[in-house]
Amino acid sequence: MDITLQQPARARLITAEERELPVPVTLRYLSADPLAVHFDFPPESCLDGRALSWTFARTLLEEGVRGPAGSGDVHIWPCGRALTVLEFHSPCGLALLQFDTSALRRFLLRTYAVVAAGQEDVGGAVERGLSTLFDEV
Repeated sequence: MDITLQQPARARLITAEERELPVPVTLRYLSADPLAVHFDFPPESCLDGRALSWTFARTLLEEGVRGPAGSGDVHIWPCGRALTVLEFHSPCGLALLQFDTSALRRFLLRTYAVVAAGQEDVGGAVERGLSTLFDEV
């Protein structure tokens, strides 16, 4: 049975003018995709008016709440004891968001209650990914 966890969270978008704008985010985890976490942003919080989802490794989030982590499109690091910063890079630019670390840790604990670390069915995830890839060709 596939399980989907969703947890609403509040982020603060840090603008180029160093202003903080509140942004609603849904943290999402799918037992069918056990290695990944998804950060879903509603249309009203995106420049082009379309909903946006960032997907990256659950281990990256785990590492990032403890210390600087990431390369490429997603970077995460703690900002003091109470905040964690997520930096998302795209061809359109970058977004810098602050989250309450406690909300991110609570989400991670919930994901590990569904699929424990080291118990991810990597073979199933690879099979589904290859099937999707070849269905699109």
